[in-house]
Amino acid sequence: MSKNAEALAAQIKAVAGDAPVRLGLILGSGLGHIADTVDGTAIPYGDLPGFPHAGVSGHNPNLVIGDLEGVRVAVFGGRSHYYEHGKPDAMRLPLEVLRALGAEMMIATNAAGSMRHDMPTGSIMCLSDHINFSGLNPLIGEPTDARFVPMMDAYDPQMRAGLRAAAKATDTDMTDGVYAWYSGPSFETPAEIKAIAMLGADAVGMSAVPEVILARFLGLRAAAISTITNMAAGMSDEAISHNHTKAMAPIGAAKFETVLRQFLRNLS
Repeated sequence: MSKNAEALAAQIKAVAGDAPVRLGLILGSGLGHIADTVDGTAIPYGDLPGFPHAGVSGHNPNLVIGDLEGVRVAVFGGRSHYYEHGKPDAMRLPLEVLRALGAEMMIATNAAGSMRHDMPTGSIMCLSDHINFSGLNPLIGEPTDARFVPMMDAYDPQMRAGLRAAAKATDTDMTDGVYAWYSGPSFETPAEIKAIAMLGADAVGMSAVPEVILARFLGLRAAAISTITNMAAGMSDEAISHNHTKAMAPIGAAKFETVLRQFLRNLS
């Protein structure tokens, strides 16, 4: 744990209280409103030296510490993506801070394109595994042997079971699937989508994987859910764009919020 992370954690505790956080939540495109539902304290990223600017429209660049459905959470209303600055480890410091705040678990969310016709726009997918199609890694440059992180069960089986139980309890459709991380910011070509599908991916997006790798490196149990905002290139006649992503995100966001709240109620 870096001294910077410990100093930031102390700064946050001075404002939000020193009760330990149990779970961290990273919100993707169209999900920033969930941060506003937390009963707690919002701290702008700009007040936390080293935190990302979160310069993508549709994100809410605040760290919110407080209670959600009886569980003390740290909600990251936005993230930094590799495609913004060419840094796959851009979320390392925020996740180190999360660990320093006492968290044991992290859930990452993101918008994704579907490669399955039975998982249309508006669906949600619980990640069972991922394919790092980008070839990038947030641990490149880490000098210690801790960089050799085993990724078997990267998506914690117990957390996934809890999310599936929450979906069942709320009668919410949620599919399990493999997610492919593509660097962005341009969307994938139809040929790339065909290649990714042949490798075994069910959905594709531009985030989440770096945070999951970092979470495992830091000893956090991890889970992730994608909201399906479009069919991948060549899969339909949709005009894919970031505006389309933002327009479609609320459909899956409502399903995700339902599952998340039930998951947290079960935890509490």
